[in-house]
This record gives sequence, C-alpha cells and structure tokens, in this order.
Amino acid sequence: MKQGKKATFYIGQALLWIFLLGALFVFSIPFLFMISNSFEEFSYVLPYPPRIFPSKFNFDAYKYVLELDLFGTAVRNSIINTIVTVVIAVFISTLSAYGFAKIEFPGRDKIFAIYLFTLMMPGFLNIIPQFLVLKGIKIFGGETGLVGTRAGLILIYVATNVCGHTFFLRNFFRSLPESLSESVLLDGGSRSTIFFKIMLPLSKPAIGTMSIFAIQGFWEEYFTAKVLVGANESMITFPLLLQRLNGQHATRWEWVFAASLLALIPIVILFIIFQKKMVVGGLTSGAVKG
Repeated sequence: MKQGKKATFYIGQALLWIFLLGALFVFSIPFLFMISNSFEEFSYVLPYPPRIFPSKFNFDAYKYVLELDLFGTAVRNSIINTIVTVVIAVFISTLSAYGFAKIEFPGRDKIFAIYLFTLMMPGFLNIIPQFLVLKGIKIFGGETGLVGTRAGLILIYVATNVCGHTFFLRNFFRSLPESLSESVLLDGGSRSTIFFKIMLPLSKPAIGTMSIFAIQGFWEEYFTAKVLVGANESMITFPLLLQRLNGQHATRWEWVFAASLLALIPIVILFIIFQKKMVVGGLTSGAVKG
C-alpha cells in the first residue's frame, strides 16, 4: 500500500511539473518573441512566420534607442518621479493604515468605506477633474497651474495611490497583536512611540512588498503622465518616449521591443534582489514576554 501511495505521489508530482513547465513555455512565448525580434532589422513589417529565436544578434535597435535625444531626459524623469512618489506615498499610506487599524476615532469605518469606493472608480474617469484641479493650483503663478510640472504629476500619483496602499497595509497592521501596543502604553509610551519603534519595524516586509509593486506601477505609468505632462518635452517619461516609437502609419518594431526590454531591466533587477524580502509570517512570535 505504501509503495502504491508513493508511486501515485510521484506520478502526480511529475504531471504537475509537466503542466507548470508547459504553462511557463506558453506564457514565455510573447516575451521570447520580443527579445528575439529586438535583435532583428525590419522594414516596418514583422517576420512571418514569427521567430522565437533570433537569426542574428544585431544591437542597432538598442543603439538607436540609447542615442535618442530625449532618452536621458526620459530616464531621469522616470527615476525621480518614481522615487519621490514612492517615498511620499508609502510614508502617508503607512500612517493612514496604522490609524485605521489601531486607533479608534469617530467615523473611522465610514471614512475607510470611502477609501474603498475610490478604489472601484476607473482611473480614466478621474483624469479630467484631476486636470482641472491642478490647473487651478497656481502656486508658481503660471496660467496652467501645476499642469505640465513634476510637482503636479507626483501630487496626482500620491493622491490616487494612498487609498490602495492603505488598504494593503491596514490588513497587515490589524494582524499585529494588540498586546504590543498595550505594553508600550503601560510603560508610558505614546502612539508615536508605538508606531515608529514597534509597528514600523515589524511592518518592514509588508512595506517592502508594497513598495516594490508601487515602484513597478509608477515606473510603467503612461496614461496620467500623457495627459498631465505629455506636452512638456522636459517632463517626458520613459513610457511616453516608448509610445513615440510607434509611428502614425508604420512602426519599426525592433525599436519598440528594444526600448521595452530596457524599461523592464530595472524592474526585473528589483524583483530579483528583493524577492526574499516579501511578506513572511511569524514575525511577532515571542514579541511580548509572558
């Protein structure tokens, strides 16, 4: 009987691995196609039949993208926008999530319900009100307000992502035992002590996980940047530059593929480096003495 169970187990594992490898291959085909054709040279027409492996390694497409006049500006703007937005959004979201999870105040549940409602609204429905609000903020005396500026773009990025980040972190803060906060309060500590000395260190895995996905989202964001800063050449981002490689009547696809792969490199490296820093359980075991 035991040998029969072992044989069944190994057969099941083998079938599972075959299925997973097959799925990996199927879902990898578009990515392999993009890599392969980034080394080719086309006259605005993709090869038929499609090539999964390159016939040669021609780096002209990468050279062309790297030598674009706006390439350095686009990369710099994307890096600055992403870093500043993630730092501000994560800090505000962490405070907000802790407040909703651990502090009782009037209307807490109703306000959080409003947060959830905003998550259900499609982003493109909000772009016109956002544009008008930014246009009305004339801090620097310009006729267009914050439209076309880095500050305006970052402000919208932060405002539209705080609710989602709060929802993500709130559940993590709620999972932390109340005894941690109570022990600090009994020792004469304040809410700020609880947050910065206890909750924040324990929530590093959750904050790190959220930050990684936030970086990916802000780095690849196109629609909002197109509307708010698309007309300002000095504020162009990498996704906007990538879109410009698509011609009105024809497209040099090797340029598009090369630029897309260059845009993916920072995100892939980020996931490789921090994949072991994702949320793990059991962080609070033994945190409070009996």
